Amino acid sequence: MMEAHPDLKIITPARAVGSPLDLCLGCGTCSAGCPMTGVDGFDPRKMVRLALQGRDRELVESKLPWLCTLCGRCEYACPMGLPIVNLVRAARGLVDRDKVPGQIHRGVAMALETGNNLGLPTEDFEFIIQDVAEELAQEEGFEDFQVDLDKSGANLLCTLHNKLVNTQNEDLVHWWKIFHRAGEDWTIPRENWEGVLWGLFSGDDEAIRIQVGRIVDHMERLEAANLMYPE
Repeated sequence: MMEAHPDLKIITPARAVGSPLDLCLGCGTCSAGCPMTGVDGFDPRKMVRLALQGRDRELVESKLPWLCTLCGRCEYACPMGLPIVNLVRAARGLVDRDKVPGQIHRGVAMALETGNNLGLPTEDFEFIIQDVAEELAQEEGFEDFQVDLDKSGANLLCTLHNKLVNTQNEDLVHWWKIFHRAGEDWTIPRENWEGVLWGLFSGDDEAIRIQVGRIVDHMERLEAANLMYPE
């Protein structure tokens, strides 16, 4: 049996306004503003009340935190500015990783191990990028188009959403065309190119730290002036 933190409300990070969960009025405004309220029994006010009552285990082991979309409308509506989204992330972070639903944790683990959520080897990544680039170069007006991986001193460092490399290669072409027409100076890292931080959704702050650290390393190593982030 998983040992939940004895007081979830203590480890829930506060918002900038510093409002603790103890300020909850129980007014239900969060539930009224939530697009998921009533779906499979979901209610943000219930999550807050469980945390305030010290019923951490019940909250963490329930499906409630995983029904939340993290859209933040509950926080926007809350008259006390409670950190409800942070509560959800804190609860998710206390779930055993093998009990995280769906593909989220597997994607996080894959990104930490290989540098991307797909587990795509570097040589396969390079092939896909160059193959799409060569197809674009066949279009009129883009004959001199090319993609420079790991280019030093570029204005833009572009990290990628994994779907652009996996199933939606054509979406790469849209912004590549814009870059080419605008004469933009840009590059893509050859390794650790993933820009989607699934740890945000699984409550894995350490995974986020590692992935963001990789992006920072790219910026410093390649001396890029700006970062283009896919999300």
